[in-house]
Amino acid sequence: MSETTGASYAAAGVDIEAGDRAVTLMKEWVRKASRPEVVGGIGGFAGLFDASALKRYARPLLASATDGVGTKVDIARRMGVYDTIGHDLVGMVVDDLVVCGAEPLFMTDYICVGKVHPERVAAIVKGIAEGCVLAGCALVGGETAEHPGLLAADDFDVAGAGTGVVEADGLLGADRIRSGDVVIAIESSGLHSNGYSLVRHVLFDRAGWALDRNVPEFGRTLGEELLEPTRIYSLDCLALARTTEVHAFSHVTGGGLANNLARVIPDHLHATVDRATWTPAPVFGLVGELGGVPRHELEKTLNMGVGMVAVVPQESVDVALSVLADRDVDAWVAGEIRARESDAPAVELVGDHGDGA
Repeated sequence: MSETTGASYAAAGVDIEAGDRAVTLMKEWVRKASRPEVVGGIGGFAGLFDASALKRYARPLLASATDGVGTKVDIARRMGVYDTIGHDLVGMVVDDLVVCGAEPLFMTDYICVGKVHPERVAAIVKGIAEGCVLAGCALVGGETAEHPGLLAADDFDVAGAGTGVVEADGLLGADRIRSGDVVIAIESSGLHSNGYSLVRHVLFDRAGWALDRNVPEFGRTLGEELLEPTRIYSLDCLALARTTEVHAFSHVTGGGLANNLARVIPDHLHATVDRATWTPAPVFGLVGELGGVPRHELEKTLNMGVGMVAVVPQESVDVALSVLADRDVDAWVAGEIRARESDAPAVELVGDHGDGA
């Protein structure tokens, strides 16, 4: 077979030159998402982080987390907006790390595309780098993979992994929680990056709404609301833990508030959360109304306006709320921890949400 008629990587749909251009375009953003401990830059086979920085810890525990953005990437693709989805990715990863009290140190990303569009890939990495800056961690490397034949030319997905560190005696979690502790709810920025399969089914398949539809309740288009980036809480949570006593955090992702909070409640205790202490943003009620979605289904799928929870002793409440307010983070007392009756769930949601008036 001659060289002119033989198979090639390019003929199979993989454009190496486009991949190289994407790397060139993203370098500027990756440089901005760094820390003093990072050694070298992107382009090597592995990212390097100077672990000697951990010598200041008596017993450092490394924490690791990985996640993606889910079907929210479909909204970004359809809107042609690629520089915010990275915020979602970082938030999903680093806010899992900080739950145990760990400071996020670095992240790596994985971007899978049907066809490499260099500017598009660079925009995705820009968003990831910006998210890392907001989280106080470094973006030390990643991978862009082109999968022609498996993904359509405009399709893509993103995933990431992060590493953090926490002093062993500063580890947060269920074993610290006591009866009498207070549940502080921290406001979400919207849907974050969970439940989009339900949201898309309701708004697109059932209601037939378009992304460019202006929605008065949102004060913007449907697409703009759905693409609102996930709030990144890591620095806020670390500031809280440094300033006052915190017993546990819970990152409210897939499964909703009750199920995620239950993950840090010990077997002998019970958390009661009062819905009347907050009013969810309009998007949550709209999904329920247009889809005829029962409240229990909404609450086990969406965050319903609470993106992170802090469990603190009663004497820490005022300081905790003040610290968060100083950081422009809306938070409120939402519940309490008490001894659990034999047949009680770990977490119970009671009452009804207000009307926002």
